[in-house]
Amino acid sequence: MNIPNTLTTIRFLFIPIFIVIFYSSIENNILYATYIFILAGITDVLDGYIARRYNMVTKWGAALDPLADKLMQITVLVCFTDKKYLPLWVITVVGIKEILMILGGLFLYYFVDRTVIPANKYGKIATVSFYIAILSIAFKVNKLISFLLVSVAVVLTIVAFVNYLIGFREINRTNKEKSIDK
Repeated sequence: MNIPNTLTTIRFLFIPIFIVIFYSSIENNILYATYIFILAGITDVLDGYIARRYNMVTKWGAALDPLADKLMQITVLVCFTDKKYLPLWVITVVGIKEILMILGGLFLYYFVDRTVIPANKYGKIATVSFYIAILSIAFKVNKLISFLLVSVAVVLTIVAFVNYLIGFREINRTNKEKSIDK
C-alpha cells in the first residue's frame, strides 16, 4: 500500500475516533473531536498532493479517498445534528446527495467498465466549505455567520452534485456509444 492509500485508510480510522471523542464526557469533547476532523482534512490534502505529485494515483485510492471524505463528512454532520448544532435539513440534503453519489459510484464501478469518477473542483470546494462551516460552529463563531457558512456549504454541495450528475450522464452516454460501435 502506498503512502496516499495509507493516509486514506487512516482517515477511515479517524471516523470512530471522532465519534468516541465527540460523545465522550471529557471536558472540551467537541473541540477535541474537531481536531480529529481537522486532522482528517489534513490527511485528505496530503494524500491527494502526494498521489498527484509523485504519480501514486491508484484506482483503489481514487475510489476510497472520496468515500473516506463522504463518510467523515456525514459522520460529523450527523453528530452535529444530533447535538442540535445543525438543523435537520442540512443532513437531509447532504445525506441524500451523498447516498446518491455512493450509489452512482458503485453503479459506474460495477456496471460500467470499472469506471471511477474522480473528485472535481466543485466537490472539493463544497468539502472545504463544509470544513469551514463546521469549524465555525465548533469554535463558536457568531451563530448568524455560522448559519450563512452552513447554507453556502449546502448550496455548493448541490452545485457539486449537479456537476457530478452531468459527468455521470456523459460517462453513461459515452459507454452506450461504445457498445453501439462494437
